[in-house]
Amino acid sequence: MKGEVPELAASVFSYTTAMLIPALLNALAHVSRVCGFDTVDSFPPGHQYARTRWNPAYFDIASDMKPEGIERALCESIANTPLIFAHITHPTPRMQRALLAVIDTRLRRSCANPLDLVGLLVHAYRSPATPDAMPGLRATIESSQFDAHAVLAFLGAMPTTFDISDIGNLSQISAPAR
Repeated sequence: MKGEVPELAASVFSYTTAMLIPALLNALAHVSRVCGFDTVDSFPPGHQYARTRWNPAYFDIASDMKPEGIERALCESIANTPLIFAHITHPTPRMQRALLAVIDTRLRRSCANPLDLVGLLVHAYRSPATPDAMPGLRATIESSQFDAHAVLAFLGAMPTTFDISDIGNLSQISAPAR
């Protein structure tokens, strides 16, 4: 009889601890997200581009940031370091236009061949879940069987790839008028 009480107490304690620790960890994770201590790797559920994902190791996006701020920060990262686009799955049209603006700059200045960046864009369009950034781009990519050279020719043949009124403000990037 004496041995049963400690065993019963030990089993009740382990059961209570097993139930309490996950609850505490969940509460701590929630507080961490609310306070912005955590980084996010996607837009919040229910957002228009909730399927868009990025590698949080390359993007330090605080969990308390609004979706518009998240997209702005990602676009600024793409404009500053375009190869980082490779770490985004299902990029938003605005993110794609930020990359296309860098491609356009390289095409106009002839400073470097943007084929590597076009390859990143083509790779993003391998998924049907990637939203279209501009009219005709998906059709060109798919009809060329995902050939970066054909897509580069398509982009180079456009009169101006983008109408950028203020290069400092990435929210002003828009698809060309046709």
